[in-house]
Amino acid sequence: MKTILETSDLVKYYGSGENLVKAIDHTDLQIEEGSFTAIVGRSGSGKSTLLHMLGGLDRPDSGKVFIQGKDIFRLKENDLAVFRRRKIGFIFQSYNLIPSLNVWENIVLPIGLDGRKVDEEYVSGIIRRIGMEDKLHSLPSTLSGGQQQRVAIARALASRPAIILADEPTGNLDSKTELEVISILKGCVSEYGQTLVMITHDETIAQMADHMIVIEDGKVVRA
Repeated sequence: MKTILETSDLVKYYGSGENLVKAIDHTDLQIEEGSFTAIVGRSGSGKSTLLHMLGGLDRPDSGKVFIQGKDIFRLKENDLAVFRRRKIGFIFQSYNLIPSLNVWENIVLPIGLDGRKVDEEYVSGIIRRIGMEDKLHSLPSTLSGGQQQRVAIARALASRPAIILADEPTGNLDSKTELEVISILKGCVSEYGQTLVMITHDETIAQMADHMIVIEDGKVVRA
């Protein structure tokens, strides 16, 4: 398998002296293209910090992140923003939908921001896959948590990113909806040939992944 995402000696510390927190402590990892990898760890283990650096949302103190062979932190801020928009889809626990936009507008927003034309057939296929075709004109406030997270999944998939990074995407959902959302996400990723990296503290979800990376105190302890 080809490596799509790689970190080399990644370091991120906060504070100093007695208050020093080693959020990410000389971490190396590799993610295979087309795989579903779960990053597991207790609260405070550094997994969200790691995900933010994998997605170029936060810069490390030292070390490198490579996506498709490109050292992303060598890019200027504007170029990095464009790279993120085109190559990475994000799914957050809090959905991050725009309240004043309907379902369709939320899904295609990143494509419009990038100045690209929406491939309506492709996006409509994703919307059918997540079972939201009858909600296209609904505002986020009228949707359940599970429905909002489906919209967030569709938004992440719509711009055809190379990698999808999901940070506790089912953290606000009940267990039945959680399993539904994960199986939709897993199915979509395999159908559209994308790579999924998901942060979770839930062992059940982690067991559904192709690979599991365990983090403790900012270090990979098992992969």
